[in-house]
Amino acid sequence: MINKQSNAYTIIYITVMVLIVGTALAFTAMQLKPRQQENASADKMGQILQSVHMPADRATVVADFNRYITRQLVVNADGQEVEGAEAFDVNVAAEARKPVGERLLPVYVCQLPEAGTKYILPVAGMGLWGPIWGYVAFNDDGTTIYGAFFDHQGETPGLGAEITKPDFTTQFEGLKVFKNNTFTPVEVVKKGQKPTGDADYVDGISGGTITSKGVGAMLDDCLTPYKAYLANLAANTTGSAPQAADNK
Repeated sequence: MINKQSNAYTIIYITVMVLIVGTALAFTAMQLKPRQQENASADKMGQILQSVHMPADRATVVADFNRYITRQLVVNADGQEVEGAEAFDVNVAAEARKPVGERLLPVYVCQLPEAGTKYILPVAGMGLWGPIWGYVAFNDDGTTIYGAFFDHQGETPGLGAEITKPDFTTQFEGLKVFKNNTFTPVEVVKKGQKPTGDADYVDGISGGTITSKGVGAMLDDCLTPYKAYLANLAANTTGSAPQAADNK
């Protein structure tokens, strides 16, 4: 019998306890993983719906998503659909780190009973303290923004975190990304200032300069690859496509 006061007993006891606790934690994690994945998917669905001004009701979000999101597709920088790719499974943050020509670009087609067809495009970038992301919904003219939703991982409450609030997001409604037939993503500027070019713009967050710049950079980086796709939408609506391929 092992002496309970010996080093050998202590080592064996600790080893057994680590194995028991580790096994229990692994089993619990495996059991909870499907529920965690379901919650993450439902949260993402809710964010997509909020970009078209629909409430993210946890009780109905999956049903609402399946009802109003009538199609999901993935396109490339040439505006062509990529066969075999699932829009919902694309890691937008990871794609944003790739060269534009290699990115998979998800598109969510939404059909609203009173507002018609909207095209929702995901965006991802970096704020002051960590990742920021969102969804920008366009009218079927391929240029006018219908709505926007933004979220963050750890921006400062009352400052950068204000990108989630309607005071910021509603500024995007009605803005255009094609000006004079040229693709110009919406800029985020310091309140009271205007961009040097012809781009539509919104006021940044007071006291949240770095986060505001992060949103602007995110829109530029993530919407620009969609310019050919958006130009195609515009052409289907107006009969003539804005310039897309020759711009940034």
